[in-house]
Amino acid sequence: MDSVVELQRQTHEEIEHLERALYTTLSKPQLTHQVRLQNEHKAIQLLDRIHSRVVTLNNHYEDEGTRKSEIESLSAPVRQDDLSAFYARLAKIQEHHAKYPDTTVGGFEMELAVFLDEAEEVEDEEFEQDDPIALLFSGEEGYGKYLDLYTNHTTYNNLKHIGKRLAYLQYLDILLAAQSEPVHAELLKECRLHRDYELYIRALHTYLISFMKRSQPLVDVDSQEREAESQFEKVWENGMEDWQDSRQAAATHGNGEAGIWCAACQKMYSKQTVYDAHLGSKKHVKAAQKQATSDAPPANPNGPAPANGATISANGESSKASDKHRTAALLTHLCTQMLRALAPALSETKSNVERRFSLTAREREQELLEQAKKPAPTTKTPANGENGEEEEEEEERIYNPLKLPLGWDGKPIPYWLYKLHGLGVEYRCEICSDHVYMGRKNFDRHFQESRHAFGMRALGLPNTKHFHEITRIEDALALAEKLKREGRHEIFEQETMEELEDEEGNVYNRKTYEDLKKQGLI
Repeated sequence: MDSVVELQRQTHEEIEHLERALYTTLSKPQLTHQVRLQNEHKAIQLLDRIHSRVVTLNNHYEDEGTRKSEIESLSAPVRQDDLSAFYARLAKIQEHHAKYPDTTVGGFEMELAVFLDEAEEVEDEEFEQDDPIALLFSGEEGYGKYLDLYTNHTTYNNLKHIGKRLAYLQYLDILLAAQSEPVHAELLKECRLHRDYELYIRALHTYLISFMKRSQPLVDVDSQEREAESQFEKVWENGMEDWQDSRQAAATHGNGEAGIWCAACQKMYSKQTVYDAHLGSKKHVKAAQKQATSDAPPANPNGPAPANGATISANGESSKASDKHRTAALLTHLCTQMLRALAPALSETKSNVERRFSLTAREREQELLEQAKKPAPTTKTPANGENGEEEEEEEERIYNPLKLPLGWDGKPIPYWLYKLHGLGVEYRCEICSDHVYMGRKNFDRHFQESRHAFGMRALGLPNTKHFHEITRIEDALALAEKLKREGRHEIFEQETMEELEDEEGNVYNRKTYEDLKKQGLI
């Protein structure tokens, strides 16, 4: 519609609806980390919509000319017999609603309901959509719980003058140390002045900013960055201790307080042997010939103070060196502030890495499969609201103070049944590596299980009925010697006792089977 007043009224109404939806989103119960993160991302989207409409509304109010003329046209006195202006405006309104019929049935409310997943059309969808919030994070980040710093760790180990390479856990400890001192204060100055360090710290800063915006969308990261930059400017003007020495070293490198100066090559040599070795080089010979033909030989930095021109040049080099290292110092300061803000997530990352290092490869694969089968969390609540969730939590909590075994229904068995089967009596078997079996039934059954059979095989004894009820290694060996003395050699001839079946279903003992196989008859 062309009416500015109507547009202002409609914008005010939309802002009120959005503020109400924002309150509803933030007041939802945040039972899990996934639900909290989904609510925060939805809240930041609502805030962006509110901001855009506030800007539009402010532009309408600033356009005083159009608004004032429309108000004057509405308030101007008209004659009772002249209703042409009224009918003209009525025709425009009818034309607008005929062209946009959704506005009559609350089009904005329907759009907002779809966005909040409250419309019936969204609930009746048959296909399952991917969680857009989960797509923002990698597998290592665990839905925004942990940081994925493996790439930064590799870049850190490839820095020049790094010295000793660190493991991933040690690298996380260094980042955690930023709570009390600037990050990477352990590095040498030669390493921090190198170009590779600036590239590394820039990549680290970019990742930390990205992770904070994805994991904490309601935090105003940009304002924190500006505040940290203003703090850095004050400290840099006063001179930072960590970077002041390096700037002075870069500025006074040509002053030659120590070493041997070569006037022809315009270079300082730290040792006499290096200086003597370069005298026979072609470069030095050419430089010496050029110096002999020149009018004024270069000044020695070890000699008297240089001229004004040289002083200006040195100051220029000092300022250039200062500007060169300022970016790396600024990024280091910003990363320190970001790591302090992300200290809880960094601690959780270290704990998660330690836990995963303690798992075997099979356990890690099983964990990944369980995470893949786990359905994506949603913010939808059942019809009964919080009561249904509380009932589910109560069902999951099992009161079992006596630590009774669980039955087929997942609940503890009755205490009388526990006493009837003697499940409180412990039976220890030394052959099974001192494994404890609870109850007589489990103890009798274990003699035919793989654990006991493996223990008997390790002792070189057959797992026959003669050794039933024998749990000590000493008793088993003594019984075997006794049976051998009595002439019962058949119990040790395991190769004749074990039966094997060929492809056609014929059964042979082991010795016959191996003989037929050697002859090619099987």
